[in-house]
Amino acid sequence: MTIFSRIIKGEIPSYKVAENDKFYAFLDINPLQKGHTLVVPKLPEPEADYIFDLDDDILSEMLVFSKQIAQGIKAATHCKRVGVAVIGLEVPHVHMHLIPINKEGDMSFSNQKLTLPAQEMAEIALSIAQTMEK
Repeated sequence: MTIFSRIIKGEIPSYKVAENDKFYAFLDINPLQKGHTLVVPKLPEPEADYIFDLDDDILSEMLVFSKQIAQGIKAATHCKRVGVAVIGLEVPHVHMHLIPINKEGDMSFSNQKLTLPAQEMAEIALSIAQTMEK
């Protein structure tokens, strides 16, 4: 079982942004930018670890779910765009990074990661979730 499956099951705490019956979105604990969110599908074991191994319907639905999250991130962070990255090497469970950006360099994974206090992380997650409700 991957760390993402444990987060989805509530065994490991996370800063949840949104959830439905098929997907879970939460803040990256080592963000590149404030609002950096991960979107993961709720998968049976063994979890798929390569996005293009997903069933076409799940892949399509993941993109639509991610669009809603991206709109919330953009509204909450006032960024110019929300960049999308699928690397898939860090955790062997399909996941998509949604990163608020104002310039290309904001999405470089070689940048130093932010360390944010728990209270600020909770506020960011709540802010994104609330902007999605509007």
